[in-house]
Amino acid sequence: MPRTPTLEWGVRLLYLQSAGLAALTAYLIVLDLTRDDVVIAIAASLTVMAALAALAVFAVARALGRRKVRARGPAVVVQLFLLATGGFLVQYGTLWAGIGLLLLGALTAALILVPPSSRALGVD
Repeated sequence: MPRTPTLEWGVRLLYLQSAGLAALTAYLIVLDLTRDDVVIAIAASLTVMAALAALAVFAVARALGRRKVRARGPAVVVQLFLLATGGFLVQYGTLWAGIGLLLLGALTAALILVPPSSRALGVD
C-alpha cells in the first residue's frame, strides 16, 4: 500500500496524545502516593480512568496505523473530547493550554479526515 503522510502524521499525533495521558496517569499516581489528605475512592478512580484513556487512545492509534477503517470514528471522537477540554480551559482555566489542546485536536482530526487519509483507509 502506498504511504499516506497525512494518515501517518495523524497516527503519530494520536500516539503523542496517548503518551500525554500516560504522563498524566504517572503524575496522578505520584499525587495519590504523596498527598496527606486523599480520598482513596476518588483518587483511585481518577487515576484508573486516566490509565484506561491512555490505553484506549493507544489502541485506536495502533488500529488506525494498521489502516483499520473502524478506528477512524473513535479517533475523531477522541479529538472531539480534546476540543471540548481545550474549550473549557480557554474559558475557565489556563489559556495557553486550552489553545494548545484546541490546535492539537483540530489538526489531528483534519489529518484523519482529509481525502488522502480517507482513500488510504478505503473510505471514498
